[in-house]
Amino acid sequence: MLRTLTARVTLVTCATALVAVLITALAAFPVAARSANDEARAGLSEKADLAGEVISAAKPVQRERLVQRLRGEGIAVYLVRRGIADRPGLPARVVGQVAAGQPVDTRAVVGGQPVFLSARPFPGNSTGVVLTRPITRSAALRLLATVWLALTAGLIGAVLAGWLLARLIARPIRAAAAAAGRLRAGDHSVRLAVAPPAEVADLADALNQLASALATSEGRQREFLLSVSHDLRTPLASIRGYAEALADGVVAGPDAAAKAGHTMLHEAERLDRLISDLLTLARLEAADLPVDLIPVDLTELARAAAAAWDPRCASAGVPLREEIGTGPVPVTTDPGRLRQVLDGLCDNALKAVPPGAPLVIAVRAPGVIEIRDGGPGFTDDDLAVAFERGALYQRYRGSRKVGSGLGLALAARLVERLGGTIEAGHAAEGGARFTITL
Repeated sequence: MLRTLTARVTLVTCATALVAVLITALAAFPVAARSANDEARAGLSEKADLAGEVISAAKPVQRERLVQRLRGEGIAVYLVRRGIADRPGLPARVVGQVAAGQPVDTRAVVGGQPVFLSARPFPGNSTGVVLTRPITRSAALRLLATVWLALTAGLIGAVLAGWLLARLIARPIRAAAAAAGRLRAGDHSVRLAVAPPAEVADLADALNQLASALATSEGRQREFLLSVSHDLRTPLASIRGYAEALADGVVAGPDAAAKAGHTMLHEAERLDRLISDLLTLARLEAADLPVDLIPVDLTELARAAAAAWDPRCASAGVPLREEIGTGPVPVTTDPGRLRQVLDGLCDNALKAVPPGAPLVIAVRAPGVIEIRDGGPGFTDDDLAVAFERGALYQRYRGSRKVGSGLGLALAARLVERLGGTIEAGHAAEGGARFTITL
């Protein structure tokens, strides 16, 4: 029963209202009792004044009639003559005060019962009249019964208000749950109306943004899979074509066979690199790629990378420039993984940099390494999606030489796994700049 938000909010509202009713009743009862007692005491005092005037001056028949009327109202009447009460039960102190000519308004115990007591002396002869009325809670209870009616009505109203409030709160949550279910089922077109209160509006806006992000991600994933499948088919088609030519005997002579073998080997290596990048990226996203963090001199690692890429840059007509200081730049990283990142960035640069434009490897303390080039570079819109899989591949596939669309995404995940950051920007040489901070 209490599994729904409506039931829980209604229960909390009822419990709060019930506690409020009980606290109000506990506070109201002594107030009601005090008010009733004050009223009873004031009324008894007025009747004592009247009885004192009538009994002291009226005829016996009138006095008897007054006494009978007072007794009919539950008031006991005592007469004090010459300092002695007409019947036992009155406290001696009260009798003494009346005999001394002093009026009395107090509480007392008469006949073992608590009473309100009002006494009025007569002029002379130590005489007077004493009225007593039992102290009861009937008046307070009657007053409290009236209060309880109002409190009960308030409790019923609180239950209804809590139920309505719970329904109002639960309605947008149920709508959000239904939208989330549709998202889980693959419907990324679902949208919620953004309406107050603010918390519900924030929830609806967050779900709408999530749906938009999922739709965008799904579109990019579809495009990425299409591009990867194209890159997989290209080397496979080349390998298959040469293999069929060799099998059919179309390729004749040792030179032609060697050329076909070299082409097949090159395409197989390209295919292996693509599959390796895919597997590495998948392991990075699953946090399943081991890294071995050790102390490394960043200047030595950068010089080794420059020495490895200098021949390839020279053959492509791209001058390789080093901006590496003489002093050590110590960092804690995995040198193999970091070298993988540098090699990937340099490979991407060589695909786009025209002959004569530079490729720069720079090291700055503390723990910063840059790869810059003089190629076509990126626009500001490119920088926003530079490290997303296949984003730049889709933009420039037909206008410039591109890779598989995995290189920058792989570099970003690797640097993140190493505990560093990578940033894309505009290089002073006119092309792209990648800054790795370890």
